Amino acid sequence: MPDIKQRELKMQEKIKKDGYRDFIKKVGARRTLVLYKWSDGIISRYPPQERISHICSMEEFQKNRDDLTKEGLLYDFNAPFFENFNTLLKTIDLPNLVQSGMNENCAYVDNTNGTKNGYLSYIVVVDCENAIYSCSVKDNSKNVFNSVMVWDNNENIYMGCGILKSFNVFYSRYITDSSNIRLCTNMIGCHDCIFCNWLENKSYCIENQQYTKAIYLQKKEDILKNKNLFEQVYKSKIPTPQNYASTNVSNGVFVIKSQDIERGSYVYQTKGGRNIIMAGGKEWDEEVYNCLSIWSPSAHDFYNCIDTGTYSHTCYNTAMIVTSSNIYYSYFMESCSFCLGCIGLKNKTFCIFNKEYSKEERFDLANKIFASMEKDGTLGDFFPGGMTPFYFNDTIAYALDDSFTREEVAKDGYLRRDAAIATDIPAGSDVIKVKDLKNYQWFDAEGKWMISPDILKKVIEDPQWNHYRIVKMEYDFLVKYCLPLPELHRLERIKLGFKFK
Repeated sequence: MPDIKQRELKMQEKIKKDGYRDFIKKVGARRTLVLYKWSDGIISRYPPQERISHICSMEEFQKNRDDLTKEGLLYDFNAPFFENFNTLLKTIDLPNLVQSGMNENCAYVDNTNGTKNGYLSYIVVVDCENAIYSCSVKDNSKNVFNSVMVWDNNENIYMGCGILKSFNVFYSRYITDSSNIRLCTNMIGCHDCIFCNWLENKSYCIENQQYTKAIYLQKKEDILKNKNLFEQVYKSKIPTPQNYASTNVSNGVFVIKSQDIERGSYVYQTKGGRNIIMAGGKEWDEEVYNCLSIWSPSAHDFYNCIDTGTYSHTCYNTAMIVTSSNIYYSYFMESCSFCLGCIGLKNKTFCIFNKEYSKEERFDLANKIFASMEKDGTLGDFFPGGMTPFYFNDTIAYALDDSFTREEVAKDGYLRRDAAIATDIPAGSDVIKVKDLKNYQWFDAEGKWMISPDILKKVIEDPQWNHYRIVKMEYDFLVKYCLPLPELHRLERIKLGFKFK
């Protein structure tokens, strides 16, 4: 009988043939950018619908996690693999949010580890603080608002994407080792620049022209008086991103210090990969194919994976895997190894469908299951759209490519949200329109930028009837750095970070 390594090679071969759009549709649809309020008031990563039967708090899930092997199922060879998996899924109370490690004040953050003060953000990991309305904030990054891919020691980032080792960056894209940057793109080692693009090791520049410090500060003051300019420029100015310090990169979007990458976006210190988005970190990742949100250290050999990393390797068709190895078709696993078709396990080995086996039993049964999948043609396939629990238009898949039509995704079994978004909106709130924001911000008689604290009591309605609020942490940041109130819904702000030329 062929062993599991041979099955792995067959899965690799199949996965590597996937086109980029198919990858986005299948894998990207497993990362939501919206949280939902259930009828009992609990905030969850899952929208209320029948594909997820039961949820519980993260605290309750962790308390009962060691007993999940008691929910284990014997594999039914008369049913397809994904039907078996769905049966197991219906028996387990899933956590409302995915969180691990020590977190503080992160009741509205999904997929977080070691974070303090997060709010309506996604994938915030490793010593981060104050992450608001953002996606993929990692490795000692602080005070990050409305941003995507802010990695490796950053501070004070507002409306940014592709930010590495920088601070005081506002309404800017693809910034590395820089500070005091406004309305700029593709900057490396720069300081105190506005409206610049493709500069390296420059200071006091406006529209790529260098000035003395005194003249720069005078011009800067005049430019920044036009508050209507900020969000407008960030929305409309989508640059061609630069890849640097990388070799053998094709169709790359901000691929940094990497090699042998085909079709990668937001890739940092990764060797070998194709169809990858948000991969890498302070240490190297290796061999990453059809993956979204993969992080180091020592992460390698991933195929069709999402939200996976931290000393993990050899993972096939997985989601939410940390410090684990040799994991196949599994979901939310921590410190596990040699598991197939499992959900929610921690510190477990040799499990199949959450049932524990001896090493030899696990090997034989896994081979039989893989053989049956190979026979029906599903070996290597990702979880089908009909099992995806998220609304397609609330996921990274749609943020990356909004050309997916309602009919196209419905045909493949994906769900779609048609109702307005109001995750954190108290009932009976005083609602104002976006056009009314001018009544809550102004320059006073002395030319000082003011924002009324009354905005904290209001709910803002965008033109699509979605509602959002200004929270105190964001308000304080806007006042401190003289920035205007955002006129886009928080989801639309995050989506801007996934718009590539």
